[in-house]
Amino acid sequence: AMSSIRTRLRGGGRTVLVSQQTARLTDVWYQQGVDERLPMVNDLTTLPDAGTAVLVNGTLQDGWTLDIGTPLSVITDAELFGWGRPEQRRRKVNRPARLPESDYAAWNTGDFVVHVDYGIGQFNGTVKRTLEGVSREYLEIRYGAGDMVFVPIHQADRLTRYVGVDDKPPTLHRLGQQDWIKASTRARKAAEDEAKELLEIYAERAAAQGYAFSVDNHWQHELEASFPYVETEDQLRAVREVKGDMERPIPMDRLVCGDVGYGKTEVAVRAAFKAVAEGKQVAVLVPTTILAQQHYETFANRMAAFPVRIELMSRFRTAKDQARVAPHISAGEVDIVVGTHRILSDDIQFKNLGLVIIDEEQRFGVKQKEHFKRLRAQVDILTLTATPIPRTMYMTLTGVRDISMIQTPPEERLPVITHVGQFDEGMVRQAVLREMERGGQVFVVHNRIGTMDVVRDRLEEIVPEARIITAHGQMNPRTLEAIMTAFGRGEYDILLATAIIENGIDIPNVNTVIIDRADWFGLSQLYQLRGRVGRGAQQAYAYFFFADERLTQEAFARLDTLAENTKLGAGFQIAMRDLEIRGAGDILSTKQTGHVAAIGLNLYTQLLSQAVSRLKGEKQDSAGLAVSAPGIQIDLPLQAYLPEDWIAEMELRLQLYRRIGSLTRLDEVQALREELRDRFGTLPNAADGLLYQIEVKLLAQLAGATGIQARRGVIHIKLPYLPDIDREALAERLNTDGADVAVTRVAVELLMGLGDTWRIALIDTLERLVSEYESLPLEPQGYRV
Repeated sequence: AMSSIRTRLRGGGRTVLVSQQTARLTDVWYQQGVDERLPMVNDLTTLPDAGTAVLVNGTLQDGWTLDIGTPLSVITDAELFGWGRPEQRRRKVNRPARLPESDYAAWNTGDFVVHVDYGIGQFNGTVKRTLEGVSREYLEIRYGAGDMVFVPIHQADRLTRYVGVDDKPPTLHRLGQQDWIKASTRARKAAEDEAKELLEIYAERAAAQGYAFSVDNHWQHELEASFPYVETEDQLRAVREVKGDMERPIPMDRLVCGDVGYGKTEVAVRAAFKAVAEGKQVAVLVPTTILAQQHYETFANRMAAFPVRIELMSRFRTAKDQARVAPHISAGEVDIVVGTHRILSDDIQFKNLGLVIIDEEQRFGVKQKEHFKRLRAQVDILTLTATPIPRTMYMTLTGVRDISMIQTPPEERLPVITHVGQFDEGMVRQAVLREMERGGQVFVVHNRIGTMDVVRDRLEEIVPEARIITAHGQMNPRTLEAIMTAFGRGEYDILLATAIIENGIDIPNVNTVIIDRADWFGLSQLYQLRGRVGRGAQQAYAYFFFADERLTQEAFARLDTLAENTKLGAGFQIAMRDLEIRGAGDILSTKQTGHVAAIGLNLYTQLLSQAVSRLKGEKQDSAGLAVSAPGIQIDLPLQAYLPEDWIAEMELRLQLYRRIGSLTRLDEVQALREELRDRFGTLPNAADGLLYQIEVKLLAQLAGATGIQARRGVIHIKLPYLPDIDREALAERLNTDGADVAVTRVAVELLMGLGDTWRIALIDTLERLVSEYESLPLEPQGYRV
């Protein structure tokens, strides 16, 4: 490549080299006998002179040549090193952006919810009510004995969806009874106790002396530059966070959470290479044999250019091979070992273990998890998971640990087109032939080994043109490995398999998956199976078929959820829906179960998160805000809702309401105001009034106020009883131009002026009150319901 460039330059051409390997290229250029080093710039604003070359630090997909008198050539890493992207990924695809409010799973009429003050109720949708000429929208919640509560939009953060320990519907609480107060108080005490245990684990890890890795070396940069795709910002941030942990002397315990196919494995590859570069050994633990094979091939391919020895320990290796490799691991001659729980066997001893990577920890058994727990105080641990459960829930399930979220899909990813229905031979034939015509392959999943031959015979009748091969977990490991390898090489059109392909299988040429008897599978299983396709720029298809018999209500709910959630990044909603359908009993400890059943998983994890933050001495964050402060009563003469003629879609309005209600900082309110104006146009008065109320609510929380109410032309800012305060002095300090402020025993009063000037005066008074808060004898709000 360098010789070709010099030939171009001798002919008078101009050359621009765009590379992430600028340091390496300047060295190669110099070593090949060229006296002068290549000039290097970060930004290129003018063309190089004829017969000269310039090096730019950056990334482009492909190079090109343009004849502008003297030829201009742009050369990238794709031409220099062969790191171009596969052909099918070059097509640009327009796809909708991920909406910020999509994290707020949609509520449907009839869903069970928990209000922190009133307990478990049933969501009945939104209702618009007009009181004293002012229109507002409320969340309508039905309680026991026909009781109703209308929750103002600005208090939407006080509501969470109810998730119990099983799929049984909860008993609705009645208003005015003591049941809810007793249950929530007990749960709060349990959360405090569990938080102390979690922090003991955290403190033990923090006190342990780990190994502090050095900053990235030259080889690390070279490996990362060889990644053939464009990293997402989330992915890069996860890599930075993992490296930062490794460079500290405290043992790392980081969880990387991302949807299927969002690039978690590349984060693991870079972390592993960083450890190997300093002579440390790496263990990569995976739950299944096929996933071990997939990871082994991925690590081997990515590190092929470097002197790294990688071995596989699983059923795909004979006992003789495993016995041969074990001494080399003990001697430190093997750098990376990829395998199943076989790695944890007593005969496998690492000489200098520095990093353990665990993929899908929740799929390991109790014995293995206890082993991981002991490891956490000794070596760096990186855990990967595709189950996108909320951050606070992870604290409950896995202890206090650092978490990196990868929420952005890779460039050019398309949502998978999903069909749910009864088995249809014509549709199966159409799906397989369409995939074969574009040179692709198909997964067919049937999860009963005893009837797989019957399914294969039927497939051969439906699509006689297709070459079919069968795979399942009871096969001889060598046979299974040969089958997967042959299918990966494209020697067959259809792989008929059990759910062994559920995790980790990544064959880019497979873009259609057909699930037979989808009603046999759990929701998260079905989502993982759908995630085996659509990992490139090709349009992918998933077919979930069920038999003619009547579906159970639970099976229907699972399939309906998949049909509804097809957009990219839908894993969060699907994971939450899965918990609602089957309950959270199988992921909870025995002592948690009763409290979660009583108050719901979401509220319990909020209480836990809040308790951990308090015990760590941290300032309360948004996760604990809703359950720490009592509901502040805001009653101002303002229209406060999102008009239907401005945002027509009910689901989107509800998601926005919940997002608005959960805002915790004033700058977030202003940022959202600008975002809504950009997305939907000029804010109507009602929408502006809603955001104004949120600003008032946040300032009132900061000032320790319990309510802001307009009564007979006067706005009352209610404060707790202050027995020792000089009210006249406070009134004088709070007095503002155009606002007459009087302090009584329970309230600061602000006379409303004409027009909207009272809005400015109210904000100004609240801000002044916030500045006085530290000197006022107010009790902290503390933990109470």
